[in-house]
Amino acid sequence: MSSSTKNLDPAFQGVGQRIGTEIWRIENFQPVPLQKSDYGKFYSGDSYIVLQTTATKGGSYIYDIHFWLGKDTSQDEAGTAAIKTVEVDAVLGGRAVQHREIQGHESDKFLSYFKPCIIPLEGGVASGFKKPEEEKFETRLYVCRGKRVVKLKQVPFARSSLNHDDVFILDTENKIYQFNGANSNIQERAKSLEVIQYLKEKYHGGMCDIAIIDDGKLVAESDSGEFWVTFGGFAPIGKKVTTEDDVIPESTPGKLYSITDNGLKMEEGTLSKAMLENNKCYLLDCGAEVFVWVGRVTQMEERKAACQAAEEFVVNQNRPKATRITRVIQGYETHSFKSKFDSWPMSSGMSGGEDGRGKVAALLKQQGVDVKGAKTTPVTEEVPPLLEGGGKLEVWRINGSAKTPLSKDEIGKFYSGDCYIILYTYHSGEKKEEYYLCCWMGKDSIQDDHMMAIRLANTMCNSLKGRPVQGRIVQGKEPPQFIALFEPMVILKGGVSSGYKKFITEKGLNDETYTADSVGLIRISGTSAHNNKAVQVDAVATSLSTTECFLVQSGSSVFTWHGNSSTFEQQQLAAKVAEFLKPGVSLKHAKEGTESSAFWFALGGKQSYTSKKVVQEIVRDPHLYTFSFNKGKFEVSEVSNFTQDDLLTEDILILDTHAEVFVWIGQSVDTKEKQKAFEIGQKYVDLAAALEGLSSDTPLYKVTEGNEPCFFTTYFSWDNTKAITQGNSFEKKLSSLFGAVLSISESNDRSNGSNNSGPTQRASALAALSSAFNPSSTPKNAAPVPSRTGRGSQRAAAVAALSSVLTAEQKKGTSETSPARFSRSPSPSVPISEDTKNESANSEVEDKTEVSTEKENVVGSGSVEESNGNDSEAKQDSITDDNGGESVFSYERLNTKSTNPARGIDYKQRESYLSDAEFKTVLGMTKEAFYKQPKWKQDMQKRKVDLF
Repeated sequence: MSSSTKNLDPAFQGVGQRIGTEIWRIENFQPVPLQKSDYGKFYSGDSYIVLQTTATKGGSYIYDIHFWLGKDTSQDEAGTAAIKTVEVDAVLGGRAVQHREIQGHESDKFLSYFKPCIIPLEGGVASGFKKPEEEKFETRLYVCRGKRVVKLKQVPFARSSLNHDDVFILDTENKIYQFNGANSNIQERAKSLEVIQYLKEKYHGGMCDIAIIDDGKLVAESDSGEFWVTFGGFAPIGKKVTTEDDVIPESTPGKLYSITDNGLKMEEGTLSKAMLENNKCYLLDCGAEVFVWVGRVTQMEERKAACQAAEEFVVNQNRPKATRITRVIQGYETHSFKSKFDSWPMSSGMSGGEDGRGKVAALLKQQGVDVKGAKTTPVTEEVPPLLEGGGKLEVWRINGSAKTPLSKDEIGKFYSGDCYIILYTYHSGEKKEEYYLCCWMGKDSIQDDHMMAIRLANTMCNSLKGRPVQGRIVQGKEPPQFIALFEPMVILKGGVSSGYKKFITEKGLNDETYTADSVGLIRISGTSAHNNKAVQVDAVATSLSTTECFLVQSGSSVFTWHGNSSTFEQQQLAAKVAEFLKPGVSLKHAKEGTESSAFWFALGGKQSYTSKKVVQEIVRDPHLYTFSFNKGKFEVSEVSNFTQDDLLTEDILILDTHAEVFVWIGQSVDTKEKQKAFEIGQKYVDLAAALEGLSSDTPLYKVTEGNEPCFFTTYFSWDNTKAITQGNSFEKKLSSLFGAVLSISESNDRSNGSNNSGPTQRASALAALSSAFNPSSTPKNAAPVPSRTGRGSQRAAAVAALSSVLTAEQKKGTSETSPARFSRSPSPSVPISEDTKNESANSEVEDKTEVSTEKENVVGSGSVEESNGNDSEAKQDSITDDNGGESVFSYERLNTKSTNPARGIDYKQRESYLSDAEFKTVLGMTKEAFYKQPKWKQDMQKRKVDLF
C-alpha cells in the first residue's frame, strides 16, 4: 500500500472520500479531473476513468471503477486508462470492482450513474480530433434503446436510418420529435421521453416544442408533416439493418480457467467456491461477460497480467464488442459473479462492504487526506415505517378446511403448532381503504395447514379485487409492521387446531400446548412497538439471559424476572404480557441476584445462564432485480441505482431488503403471470439463500401496482402522483412529464379513427405531398431528396393519404374540431407550387377532381393550418390581459373534454386560467388554499373535474 501511495498521481488525491461519481479524462496520457458540468458527455476520441463511491447501510464504502473507451480513442490512451484504473484501485485497498466499458456497449450499471442518458459526442482532446463547436446548434438524429437505462446512439440524419423496430429522437433547433417505430418497445418509448425532457432542459433552455410521431400514422396534427419534411418528404422506410453493434452476446454456463505464466488452464468439474485459491487469478468465461477473479494475496503484477489475459482472450475468441470484462477481488464478489456457481457458502468473516468504515478512514489517512465524518458514529435505532393505526384487525386460525375467527381477547396469541390468517384494514391519509393480508406459519405447524392458509388467503385477496398487500410470514421472522399490529404479540408452545392435535397423536408426541395452569417460561425481548415480542421457551434456568426479562408461570403464581442488563421497556412489556395471559394476576417480582427458592423451584433448580448480548443482524442494502428463465434455470439481473421509475407497469420485479422480499407486480402484467408471484418469490429466496446467505424463512410479500404500502415505498423516493397514473409505461411517462393532454388526444385518435381530425390529417398529408412534388422546398438541413423513382413512390403514398382523408371527410359531412394537441407552436405554412398542382392532376387517384379542389382551397388560405370558425365566438369566453393576450378562460374551454379548447396555454396548469370566482365554484376552494396542498392531492382534485 505504501508504494502505491508514494507514487499516487496528484489527480487521485482524496479519491473515494466522497459519495457519488468522480470522473477523469485521459489528456496527454495523464488523468485530468472532469468538471461536474461535463459529467455525462463522453467524446468518442477520448478515454475516461469513472469512480462510483457508494455508502452502505452498514456504514462502509463500496467502489466501482469503470474505464470508458471511445470508439476513436487511441490504443495508447486506452492503455493509460487501464493502467490508471489499477492505480486508483490500489489506493482504495485493491477491493473495487473494475469494469471495462466500450462506447455503445456500456453496462447498465455504468449508464445508471448518468440518468436519463449519456450524450455521445464526436471529437476529443487527442490530436487529430477537433472539438465540436457546441455553441452552434446542429440537428441530430438518435436511436434510443433500453427499458430502464437508455443507450443513446447518434445515427446519420437520413431517412434510411429510421426503421419500424426502434425509437428515434430528432433534435432540431426549435422542436424535438420522438418517432416511435410501429414494432418498438413500449418501455423504450417511455424512456425516450425522459431523454427528450433532458435535451429540452439542457440544450434548449426548456423553450422548445415536443412532438410524438407514430410510425405509419398521419394523425398527429401538422407535426407528422413537419417531421417528414425534414427528411425530404414522406416515403416508406426500410427494415432494420443489423450491424455488429446490434449483436448481443449470448450468456453461457461459466467455464473457469486459472491464469498461469503459460496461459489459461481450464478447471474441470462443477463450479464451486472451493475451486478459487486465494494466491491465484482466474478467468470465468460466461459468453456475454468475462470475469477476472483475483485472490487476496496475489501481487500487483499478477493482477495486471490477469486483466491483460482477459483482453487477449476476448480478442482471440473473436467475441462481439459488447462482451463485458469485469474484475472482482476475493471477498468482494458481485451477485452476478456468484450466481454462476451452484452455491456460495458464506465465510465467517465480513465481506463485500460489511467491514465498517475503519478501513476507509485508515486508507484515506495514508493518502494524506483529512478524513471528515469517516469515524464510526453510534447508530441510533431507526423506527421503520409502520402501518397507520386505528384500523380494523381480524385474525383467523386454520382449523381443518376452515378458518376460525379469534375473539378480541385472543388476538395477539399465537401457537407454534398452528397457522393463522391476519387481515388489517386501514386508511392511509385520504386514500381509499388499504389492506394488509398475511399468513403466519408456526414452526411446528403441519404442511396441510400451510396449504389451507394460503388457499383461503388467496380467496380473501381475490374477493378484495387483488388490492391487499399479501404476505407469508414464518415464526421467528416477523417483520416490524406485523409485530406492531399486536399489543402485545406472544408466541406459545403447542397448538389448538385439529390438524396439530391429530399430528401429535399419530406421532405419539407429548402435547406441550400452553394452558392457563401450565409451568411456562416466557422471554421478553424488544425495545419498542415494532419489535416487542414475547416467546415461550424451555422452562429451565439455562434459558435465562441477563440482558432480557422473563415471565415464570407456575400454577397460580407468576413471577417477573429482570436481568441486570434488561431495559425499562422490556420490564414494562413483561407486566403487559402477564396481564394479557392471566388478567388480574398478582405478580411476584424477582431481580437478577435476588430470586427466591420458589422461583428456582419452578425452573427445576438454579443453573448458570448466558450474559452475552444478542448480536444484531448486519444491516444490508436493498436490491432490485428483474428475473428470467434461461433454459429452465431461474436467473436474476440487478437494477442498479434503482428508482420508482424502474417499476414498469408491464413487469414483475423483486425487491430484496434482506429483512423482507417483495414481489412487485405491474398493472399491465398478464393475469396468469400475476398468479405466480409467490412461486417466483420463493425461487428467488432459494437462490439468494444459496448465494447471499438469505434466510429461507425471510418474509415474502406480493405487492401490486397502485397498492404499495409504506414499508415498501420507503425504499424509493416515492411520488404518489406517479403511482395513480393509468396506462402503459409510455402513457404513464407522458402524463408524468408533459401532462395528460397528449395521451388524451392520442386516445381519441385511436378510438374515433381517422375521421376525428380531418383538417389535421389533411394538413399533414398536404405537407408531405408538397415536399414530394416540390423538392426545392426541402429545408437546408434536411436529408437529401431521393431519386425521381423514390419521389414517385413518395408522391403516390402522400396523394393516397390525402385522398383517404378527403374521402372520409366527404362521407362524414362535416369535420369536427380536433382536440387540443401537445405541440404548442403553430405549424409552418407549406405553399404548394404550380408544378405540384400540374403533377397531381396526373396522379392515379380515384377522385382527381376532389383532390385538386381541396388543394386549391388550402392554397387560397395561404396555410395548411386552417382557421377555426368558432374563434370569434370563443373570444367571448376569455378575458384579455393588459398586453392583449388571453389570461383567463371559462371552464367550458379549459376542461379536457371541451369541444372548443383554449389555445396557447400550459396544459399542465389548466386550473390557473380560471377566474377566481369560477375556480372556487369548480374546485370548491380558493386558489391560495388549493396551491398550499401537496401536488399529488392537487392532481387528484383536478382529475375529478377534468382539469388534469
